[in-house]
Amino acid sequence: MARLIQFLLSPPSRLVRLAAGEKRIACTVAPAGDNHAHLPVWEEQDGRRLSGIWAILDHLENTYPEPSLLPEDAEERGEALRLLDWAMTVFHEDVTRRIVFEKATPAQTGSTSRRPPNMEIIRAGRTALRTSLPQLGALAEARGCLAGRQLSLADLALGAHLSALDYYGEIPWTELPTLTEWYYRLKSRPSFRSLLADRVPGQPPVPHYAELDF
Repeated sequence: MARLIQFLLSPPSRLVRLAAGEKRIACTVAPAGDNHAHLPVWEEQDGRRLSGIWAILDHLENTYPEPSLLPEDAEERGEALRLLDWAMTVFHEDVTRRIVFEKATPAQTGSTSRRPPNMEIIRAGRTALRTSLPQLGALAEARGCLAGRQLSLADLALGAHLSALDYYGEIPWTELPTLTEWYYRLKSRPSFRSLLADRVPGQPPVPHYAELDF
């Protein structure tokens, strides 16, 4: 069985878990502990070891091609890759790192910071979040999924981020009906179950985190 070494609330780790779940790949999950290597790390049964989100995603798509998590249509594929890159770079830095990485312990995110949470940083992340969410809702309403009709790595990448933010109750779902409908469909997929079971010691999630009717 494959093994994933991860940080529990780090979106790259959560994205790998979702991608593996969609491809029905059985794997065990191990916390990083004090190991701050370039995580996540994916270990195959035969000893192959992939480090970092881009190497792992490429490996999963090529080694486990069914179902594909990138559209066949060239335009949709390009859009899925654009949104994937945006989620794991711009959204990660502007939103998730400012909110989740401030609130969570370094053991859950891989952050090297040991200082108390900085509310100014959190407020800046919330401002960036509220700017981004309506745009994502508009994409989901127009296309069905974020990049097109087919579920892709774009949906899983944003789902990885939003699930970590939702753990702390940071998403104003009642203000975003179209985004809520998209997330409901994503959250209902079997691949999401392991994320909904996540619990950080001493930091329980908000009550609706694991509920489908939220």
